[in-house]
Amino acid sequence: MTKIILVRHGHVEGISPERFRGRADLALTTEGRRQADATARRIHAVWAPAAVYTSPLSRSRETGEAIGKPFGLSPSLVDIDYGHWQGLTPDEVRARWPELLDTWYQAPDWAAIPGGETLQGLVARAVAALREVICRHPQDTVVLVGHDSVNRAILLHALGLPLSGYRRLGQGPCAINELDFSGDGFVVLSMNETFHLLRSV
Repeated sequence: MTKIILVRHGHVEGISPERFRGRADLALTTEGRRQADATARRIHAVWAPAAVYTSPLSRSRETGEAIGKPFGLSPSLVDIDYGHWQGLTPDEVRARWPELLDTWYQAPDWAAIPGGETLQGLVARAVAALREVICRHPQDTVVLVGHDSVNRAILLHALGLPLSGYRRLGQGPCAINELDFSGDGFVVLSMNETFHLLRSV
């Protein structure tokens, strides 16, 4: 059995107030570094990871470095490509693409972001990364540090849910999700755990 500890990166600028961050290479804020340290303590108190894999973007790498070294960079765990929306606020996107933004929020599985990526493309590469990690670590505990969008895609796949459920899964900064994979498929043991962050305030 492979145990996957799926983590979202810590806080960065652009989470609130919201911007479409996507592939922008943002560093953790002071709060994000505190969250990463608290997440590392929580993980090492409960599990003994054999490896840590992260998205190549700084916010995920910094979070992964707090959890453990050495770690591997996985381009397939990089955030969704928001194309022409990257760096814009929802209001700025609405001014140019009002109907498409409504589709993104109401039926994200139907949205095609201009110059960007669909959820179908995101799931395909996230699941490919997951498959590769499981093949490398068939009996280990492994930490994956990704992004809100990537984690939601992995969780939807593990739960066997349609992409239309994308918005129904929350992923706070430095949230922890625990998944087991065996020959029978996935069992999701916990999702969006953030209580470890409250203890370190």
